Amino acid sequence: MRDSTPLADRTAIVTGGASGIGRATAFLLARQGARVFAADIDFVAGTEADFAAENIAQIVCDVTNETDVAGLMEWAETQTGRLDIVVNSAGVGLVKQITDVTVEEWDRCLDTNVKGAFLTAKHAIPKMRAMGGGSIINIASNAGLLPRAHDPVYSISKGALIALTKSLALCHAPDRIRINAVCPGPVGETRMMDAGLAAAPDRATAVRELLAASPFANACGRMITPEEVAQAVLYLVSDAALFVTGTSIAIDGGKSLGVPPKMG
Repeated sequence: MRDSTPLADRTAIVTGGASGIGRATAFLLARQGARVFAADIDFVAGTEADFAAENIAQIVCDVTNETDVAGLMEWAETQTGRLDIVVNSAGVGLVKQITDVTVEEWDRCLDTNVKGAFLTAKHAIPKMRAMGGGSIINIASNAGLLPRAHDPVYSISKGALIALTKSLALCHAPDRIRINAVCPGPVGETRMMDAGLAAAPDRATAVRELLAASPFANACGRMITPEEVAQAVLYLVSDAALFVTGTSIAIDGGKSLGVPPKMG
């Protein structure tokens, strides 16, 4: 008989857990039996009951603040006695050419997207090592696999996150800690995507352009859902992926493969 709760007795932390990919991941892991702690700097008002219904704890945490991150790891371990899974989903976008990017914008993008993952790894790895293993998933982007012209700093941050994933996977394989990345896009129903579309002169045109760059998404006539990305995370943290480490899985409908063929 197939186990309906394969993550039972495991403790998971999901940063950026208030919405989008982070929220979808937190809910999926909880439904698979994990005790989940969703961390975010800004939770959506009125969602407390939804999280509580899945027994997911909401914790306010700034991933760029080491005190916040260390406290998050310590609190989750104290509550359950263990730490098995960390999903780094907290992230910000930046659509600007390098000559227009301010130092403050650079710092915010790199600190959130890379420093945040560094801090969670720094404080999670000792706890996982003491337990004999664990799994860390970094939510990167197709922008880290194939640099993009319209958001170079964001691409830099996600490329660095993939490099961090590979380096730490190599370093901590002897500790039986698996570290992988998921590279999504274009994903709908996220704060980042919603903000980008809201700023576009014409939303419908912007959506068509996004889909045109992702051949399989274009063929399906829709963006990828946060829940579909969460399924990839579930695989990577599960025992089915026991020997998968240091990899980057693209969930992008072929967007990172290159220039798609013209349709019609």
